[in-house]
Amino acid sequence: MSAKAAALLAAAATGIVVGLALVLTRSVVDQAGPIAIACLRYLIGLLFMLPLLARSRIVAFRRRDLLPVTLLGIGQFGILIALLNYSVTLIEAGQAALIFAALPLLTMALAVAMGQEPFTLRRAIGILLTIAGVGLAIGGAALSGEFSSGQWWGAAAAFASAFSGALCSVLYRPYLQRYPTVQISTLAMLAAVVFLALLAIPEGMLQDLPGITQEGWLAIFGIGLCSGVGYLLWLYALQHVWASNVTAFMGLSPLTASLLGALFLAEPLTAADGAGLALVLGGLAIALWRSG
Repeated sequence: MSAKAAALLAAAATGIVVGLALVLTRSVVDQAGPIAIACLRYLIGLLFMLPLLARSRIVAFRRRDLLPVTLLGIGQFGILIALLNYSVTLIEAGQAALIFAALPLLTMALAVAMGQEPFTLRRAIGILLTIAGVGLAIGGAALSGEFSSGQWWGAAAAFASAFSGALCSVLYRPYLQRYPTVQISTLAMLAAVVFLALLAIPEGMLQDLPGITQEGWLAIFGIGLCSGVGYLLWLYALQHVWASNVTAFMGLSPLTASLLGALFLAEPLTAADGAGLALVLGGLAIALWRSG
């Protein structure tokens, strides 16, 4: 299997893992604050990374690279997930995942603007179809007044999360060419854990911990495991193919979140959801067909 094919498979697995993590977060978000869950998520992910780091090749960081990689970790692992976790306190996991599907379009726009990728009409059409899927899934509820002001804040948080992910995905690439993926992942997660802890402790994380049920801890452990595995795959994919091609696979997260949300959280599946998901997957196929 070529490195490109392996990278695309890794990106697809990441899209599925994001949807799973969203549903697990939705199941436990009433037991702890969204920032606390994000902090615990990456603490567990960091613990998963440490044995891998001990067995991997280490390349000494250049001094000028430490701050950018640290800030990217805070953006990619801290701000992104805190916003996404906050969104699922206000809207359904499937809706949050569909809004997050704006990530590929935002990534392509930023990559083209920064001169990292060429613009092609076919890729633009494919990615725009994923945005059409987002609009179809939430547009009817919004226009009919079914979206409350709180739900609009949830939708805005999911979109801001996607923008944070797009920006970090584009900016990561030069560092992934210089340093091993495990090394970048570990430093990024460590920075995110410290950043999130500074926010989560005032939020009441230490007071919430004793009230988390056994099922809640299992869900948090699952979220952390998803983070460790998922972001290793994510950064590996970014190392080998264009960022917008990698982020296009986030279109798989709504399918995963909607199906699992319906199965385990009794979240409704509507015809608009199904049509929106079909557009997301169709856009993914068009954007990646014979892509570079």
